[in-house]
Amino acid sequence: MNFEDFFFSVAMNVSHPSVHPVEAPPLTTDGGANDALRVRMKDIQGMPGTFGGLALRFSQFVFAVVALGVMATTGDFPSVTAFRYLVAAVSLQSLWSLSLAIVDIYALLVRRCLRNFRVVTLFTVGDGITSTLTFAAACASAGITVLIGNDLNNCALNHCTRFMTATAMAFMSWFAVSPSFLLNFWSLASR
Repeated sequence: MNFEDFFFSVAMNVSHPSVHPVEAPPLTTDGGANDALRVRMKDIQGMPGTFGGLALRFSQFVFAVVALGVMATTGDFPSVTAFRYLVAAVSLQSLWSLSLAIVDIYALLVRRCLRNFRVVTLFTVGDGITSTLTFAAACASAGITVLIGNDLNNCALNHCTRFMTATAMAFMSWFAVSPSFLLNFWSLASR
């Protein structure tokens, strides 16, 4: 007996085909009308590809652009490192939020699901980086604004109101990024 015959005889003796009956699912009394009304848990507003996610991205973008515009209109922001850092952070935040808002608009128009593992990972990492940078820049700018306004009493010589407004808008942008990051992170963790 050669190897092929031996292998064929062992394979034939080991695997015995059998048929197992499968039960049909029970029929519903409403004809399956409730099946179409179910919403999956992953389809909560605020996640990528939803109207809530688009609203969050739009608010992130608007607050970051306002912070950038207010800070850029002051002539003396380049003299303070924290204010330059704020301008850089909100610039990055506005570009990130605008690009993801465009992706959300595309997904909503073509009814595409953005819950691919790689896409959600990219969104989570990007939101985490930009939110951390924006929060750190807003905190640093708030510290300098308090130093100028309260400790040095130099608000008459500086643009304290504009610095405070830009800092507040950066915090608002961070508040809008945080739900996006948390929902994306939760989506990754629940897989």
